[in-house]
Amino acid sequence: MQRSKMKQVFVHKWSVGALAAIASAMLLAGAISQAQHEFGSGEVAQTAAAGTTAQVIIDNYAFSPASLTVKVGTTVTWINQDDDAHTVDSTTGKFKSGTMNKGGRFEFRFTEAGEYPFICRFHPRMTGKVIVQP
Repeated sequence: MQRSKMKQVFVHKWSVGALAAIASAMLLAGAISQAQHEFGSGEVAQTAAAGTTAQVIIDNYAFSPASLTVKVGTTVTWINQDDDAHTVDSTTGKFKSGTMNKGGRFEFRFTEAGEYPFICRFHPRMTGKVIVQP
């Protein structure tokens, strides 16, 4: 085989190998991300002071933070940054958003102390809670 032809074969094989390695890494990252959303990646918590606002970001099929502690009088805003539509529904019936597409927002002012678990109506594995302290 000619020297330039051998070089082309080597470069081609190296390129295919590099692409295969990149594709494998992307598949692995996707599987890990999906597992975190299905089985939870640990409790993420945040605290907000009374009379303020707090945010929960919806992204990659998860609420972040998953647990939020606020004082009575705090308004919590959920913002959907995911490409798919989501909802924020209290499991105890205290609040219920409409369908939020990407960029959609939902606000609720907490006026009583207690725990307020919530889910996405479309993706019930997406869960979170707001803990309201006096």
